[in-house]
Order: sequence, then C-alpha cells, then structure tokens
Amino acid sequence: MPVFYNYTEGGYVYSFDDVFVPADAFREGNLWTWGLNSYGRLGDNTVVDRSTPVTTFAGGTNWKQVTGGGNYTAAIKTDGTLWTWGDNTSGQVGDNTTTQRLTPVTTLAGGANWKQVSCGFRHTAAIKTDGTLWTWGFNGLGVLGNNTTVDSLTPVTTFAGGTNWKQVACGYNRTAAIKTDGTLWNWGRGNEAQLGDNTATTRSVPVTTFAGGTNWKQVACGGLIAAAIKTDGTLWTWGANNAQGALGNNTAENRSTPVTTFAGGTNWKQVACGDLYTAAIKTDGTLWTWGYNTVYGQLGINNTTDNRSTPVTTFAGGTNWKQVACGSNHTAATTYIDSYQ
Repeated sequence: MPVFYNYTEGGYVYSFDDVFVPADAFREGNLWTWGLNSYGRLGDNTVVDRSTPVTTFAGGTNWKQVTGGGNYTAAIKTDGTLWTWGDNTSGQVGDNTTTQRLTPVTTLAGGANWKQVSCGFRHTAAIKTDGTLWTWGFNGLGVLGNNTTVDSLTPVTTFAGGTNWKQVACGYNRTAAIKTDGTLWNWGRGNEAQLGDNTATTRSVPVTTFAGGTNWKQVACGGLIAAAIKTDGTLWTWGANNAQGALGNNTAENRSTPVTTFAGGTNWKQVACGDLYTAAIKTDGTLWTWGYNTVYGQLGINNTTDNRSTPVTTFAGGTNWKQVACGSNHTAATTYIDSYQ
C-alpha cells in the first residue's frame, strides 16, 4: 500500500503519501476508509466520522492505489481510472470546480492510463502509463511546477514536460519526482532548503538536486525535510535539521544539499519522512529511525525524552521489517510473516 505521513499546522493534521508501492499488497482490490470525515474525505457520501472502516460510495473491488491529502483523497483503479474526493477548495480534486465532493469523481482529464498518484496539502500529482506527469490544485508556491503560481482546477503538465516520469511524492506545498533516467527533481516551497538545490529558494519549475546523478530510486517528502535512496543503496537527506536531528547526519544544521546519514551504508531499501523525523528500512530487514522524539516517542526507542541525530534501531528490533510509514508524530510499519520475504 502507499506510505502515509501527516503534517500538523494550526492545530490541524494533514495526511500525505510519500511513496508508491505496487498494488499486489491489496490482493482483493477493496478500498476502505475511516477516521475524520469533514469535507467528505472518506468518500461514503456523508460527513460523519467513522471509527471503523467503511467502503466508498463508488464501491468496487478493483482499487489499486490510494493516497490521502489535506482533507481529501485520491485513488486509482486497476482499469487505470483516477478518482478523487473530499475538500476541493483549491481545485485539488481536479474536476474543474471548487465544489466539495462526498463521493469519488473522475478528474476532468479522464483517461484510463493513470499509474501513480500522490496528494499534498491542497495539491495533487499523478503519473500516467505514458510517463507524463500531471499536477493540479493549489499553486501559491509553485508546487504544480508549471512556472506559475496560479491554482489549476484541472490537471496540467509540469514545465519540465517529458514522458519519462517514474515516481512522484507530494509534501507540504512542494513536490519531488524521479524520472526513469534516475534524475531527481524538486519544486515548490524551498524556504527551509527542502528542495536540495543548495538554496532556500521557492521554485515554480522543477530543478534537480545539487547532488545531481542519474541513480535515484525512491524519494520521500516530509513536513520540512526530504529523503531519497539511490540505486546503489545509499540514503540521502536534506532540508530542515534544526535541533531534532531529522537528517540523521549527527548535526543540528539545515542542509540545502543532500547528505548521507551518519550510519552510512549501501543497503537502504525504503524511506519515509514525518514532520521532523525520518524512518527507513534496510535490505537486511532492520528498521531505523532518527530525529524528533520528545513527548510522543515516534522513534520507537522506549523513551519520549531523547531526540536522535543519528539512525538508531527501534526497541522492537528484528530483521523482518517490510514497510514503514511516518505520521506527523507517529510511526507505523509492517513485517513479513515467517519466510515470506
């Protein structure tokens, strides 16, 4: 399933996803939603909160990938159609309106060739099977990457164009994506160096990271940080480090260019970013966390008093971790069962 994380601002928690995982994790194809239902984000044709899972009004057993954003949701079916619902204040549903949707609707772009979708605060990005990248919704900080700051109620292509986009991740008012040639691109809010281009500048068009390279494999966006893994298994982080050590490089300094974690290594498999902390899994099945930990204990190290500026293993230990997801101040992870690795 997709990995989710949350970002808290003004007392509200917004959920985003940061990496696409193939749909074979959902063998049945059913889509279930639960929790807060303001704006109709659960898609069940109500605004009633649900404490147990419910199916969307659209029903069906052919859902492939789902992603949660700030008060809205998007999902792709196995037939390649893309559906969105919930808050539509900035046109993030993509149906050429700003009307709140209590049930799933298709984007104005239509089509049956959507491959991966990611939701941010109030903007959406998705890749088609032809490799084109489309964005829509809020664009106040250039998060759509189309060289404007004008919101778009329908999907538009980024200024970079191209037909070779592989993975996209939306964060809080910014976007990151990897092409099939292995290059990594960032755009949108950059005031905390979270674009990794050696500046603290906001960008309305995609730019490559200062590190360059053509071997990026997976990228994750957090509240004010970002992380990515290369095909050689190295893990890189950048953005706001502050006193929490969210970048894992044993310092408290913000980094405007990608740096490797203090743990080093060439066996990182998957990474997820929260607000000001990070979690990642290695190919040996171990789970590592670092950054902000006080009050909530989101690093899983059996205390709520110590931030960590370098990667540490969780108190649970083990070598069978499969996937990790970060919330604003909480973490979830799945494990393999017996020998099914």
